[in-house]
Amino acid sequence: MVQSDASFVGSIPELYDVNVGPTFMVPYADDIARRLWHLQTGRLLEIAAGTGIVTAALATAFPGLEITATDLNQPMLDRASMKPELSRVHFRQADALNLPFDDGSFDAVVCQLGVMFFPDRAAAFRETHRVLRPGGHFVFNTGDSVDDNPVIAALVAGLRRWRPGQPSWFMERTPCGYRDPAVIRADLAAGGFADCQIEKLALRGHASSPMAVAIGLCQGSPMRGEIETLDPAGLQEATQAAADAIAERFGNGAFEPSLSALVIETRR
Repeated sequence: MVQSDASFVGSIPELYDVNVGPTFMVPYADDIARRLWHLQTGRLLEIAAGTGIVTAALATAFPGLEITATDLNQPMLDRASMKPELSRVHFRQADALNLPFDDGSFDAVVCQLGVMFFPDRAAAFRETHRVLRPGGHFVFNTGDSVDDNPVIAALVAGLRRWRPGQPSWFMERTPCGYRDPAVIRADLAAGGFADCQIEKLALRGHASSPMAVAIGLCQGSPMRGEIETLDPAGLQEATQAAADAIAERFGNGAFEPSLSALVIETRR
């Protein structure tokens, strides 16, 4: 993973929240909340909370739950903290590899499409294991392959037209780059989790237009830095190339792309 693959700064949080959230995040946020139906009270920690999309689903579903939401990127948390529905959530900037909480502090830990960004996943899982109480529930998800996510495949195809010589793109390396069940199980075992359940889950997102998705991923994710490194003046051209490729596959209006992710559940 290159350094820019974990950078969410500048205008990225707003563009991410508005354009990436409805298409990719909301469906799986609701799924995570559903898996925690048994947890009506207690303390929950969210790591890599981003702009609070899962946080909102949890705060709505569990009004009696004390929620702490963390992220390495303060600008993402700043965006989340502005949402009225998250007024009761505790926000704290924190590194998932070095969580600033006591042992056994939480009844559950969740992470929505975030573990792919951790430079040492086993270390992050050790920290998660440490802050969970005995029997505590850990739920996270991770992106499936580009081929199993057709809207991402179309976007990558458009970027390859724009820059044919680029060996890989952020979406391939990071969001869709951590999906081998054997590797996930090994990392969890190294973190102290004895076993886990891994489910491949297909859902549908909502996109208002191909351009909205292209803006979200090209300008509202760390891929923006990658594009601007290749061509400092090329962001709009790259975004248009991505939008054109998505429109070729899904049409020019609103659409509901099929999505695929892996959902992992384990307990301390």
